Amino acid sequence: MDAPEKGYRVVYKGGEGEIVEKKSRFIATVRPVETEEEATSFINEMKKKYWDAKHNCSAFVIGKRQEISRCSDDGEPAQTAGRPMLDVLLRENITNVAVVVTRYFGGVLLGTGGLVRAYQAATQAGLAASTVIVKQQGIRLMVRTDYNGLGRLQYLFGQQGTAVLDTEYAADVVLTVLVPLEQKEAFAKEIVEQTNGTAGLEWGDEAEYAVIEKEVVFFEEKI
Repeated sequence: MDAPEKGYRVVYKGGEGEIVEKKSRFIATVRPVETEEEATSFINEMKKKYWDAKHNCSAFVIGKRQEISRCSDDGEPAQTAGRPMLDVLLRENITNVAVVVTRYFGGVLLGTGGLVRAYQAATQAGLAASTVIVKQQGIRLMVRTDYNGLGRLQYLFGQQGTAVLDTEYAADVVLTVLVPLEQKEAFAKEIVEQTNGTAGLEWGDEAEYAVIEKEVVFFEEKI
């Protein structure tokens, strides 16, 4: 997985997906979690909600580098439910997420291969119904330029998809932009080149953020 500052995928808003396989219903509930305790509490909550189901299988992944992962077959044959569900989360590079797939048995045996496919498909349906975002580390940059350099900078920011947080118009123009942390040096060099060294640069605070529906959302890091 990429280093944390390059971004990591998390579930911003959980969802629910459902598939039917040979009359068995598989209901996948996805929720964002940040600790094992939160994941365990969520799993227990789903078991109470779907108390009459034959199985409530689960998987969760926690940590920027997916350091913690757990899964449970909850009575299904070993390696046919929890592990396949966990494999989907790991393959999609999603973390800080828990999923419970509830199965209502339809009377037809699926076999081990059928169970694996069904639990993976249900997990994917749950993720598809959720909002998945990329969190990354960024740093604020204030760029002071004259009006001649403004157009070139606006073009540069547009080409690179740079988030412009604020623009102040006075004798000069001051733009506050958000730069991915790993692009800090290259970005500054590009601005210098575009303005022939006339732009003033002042770096500000670092922040964890994500772009959600074209809006920049900031997150406070928990210590």
